[in-house]
Amino acid sequence: MSDDVFDGPETPPAPVVHLPRIPAQPAPEITSRFLFVDVAAQRAKQLRMGALARIDKNDGRHVPHKLERMAMEEVKRQLVEYTVPPDPEPPTLD
Repeated sequence: MSDDVFDGPETPPAPVVHLPRIPAQPAPEITSRFLFVDVAAQRAKQLRMGALARIDKNDGRHVPHKLERMAMEEVKRQLVEYTVPPDPEPPTLD
């Protein structure tokens, strides 16, 4: 038998760790409650689908356990990027 043959099971590849992408600059503060709810709901959906949390658990502040609360906290701390679509042009009557 040669030295380059290995009959044992293959070692599984190392897991790939993806760090959450935190915005370079804080997102604009949300002053509308309706926009806050929309952004937090979208972020909670991302967290439920497996996205990593952007809250540092070692900063001494409380970290919520429920995904919806975590999403709201991320929005409050301006860690979530969002865009608001422009208002549609009103139709013109010709």
